[in-house]
Amino acid sequence: MNAPLSAPRPRPLERLLDLGTLPVVCAVLTGLVALYMSLVALGNITDPDTNEAFVRHVLAMDTTFQDEDLMWRAITNKTAQDVAYFGIIAWESLTAVVLISATFAWGRGLRTGLFDHPRRLATVGLLMLELLFVGGFITIGGEWFAMWQSHSWNGLDPAFRNATIGAFALVLIHQMPQKPGAAKQLDV
Repeated sequence: MNAPLSAPRPRPLERLLDLGTLPVVCAVLTGLVALYMSLVALGNITDPDTNEAFVRHVLAMDTTFQDEDLMWRAITNKTAQDVAYFGIIAWESLTAVVLISATFAWGRGLRTGLFDHPRRLATVGLLMLELLFVGGFITIGGEWFAMWQSHSWNGLDPAFRNATIGAFALVLIHQMPQKPGAAKQLDV
């Protein structure tokens, strides 16, 4: 009797080289951004005073050029400032949760070879990151509240770095070829 043939076991070098595949890179990058957003949210929850001062000064526009043509935009009401700050923390936390879920989905995808769900979930989380940093900090904080004018409370450089990392991850994730029929068709 002949013993049944089994598939040859991959050699250690081949398994190591699997770490260099695009799905693994996407999983790791999603996980790193998830970790970063988790730490940002945790820092704002456990040490609210540090970044609360940032939000208050940006919204109050008290360290800008004080141009009277722009100062009508300032929000000096502490309750409104608190609502904005806690909204930012909630958005950061939700973004972290979505990206953590996407990281686990990538892990399942690495075992099953199915990457459509992880790609879509990671895309949602990374778009949330882009909305926060490009929409919230760069556009609203930087331009509407003239944060770029402040030497003390200007967060444009960190916001740009975060937006760049998120955009890079989005581009990489969408370089993976989709299997035919993997994307759902929308009836218009």
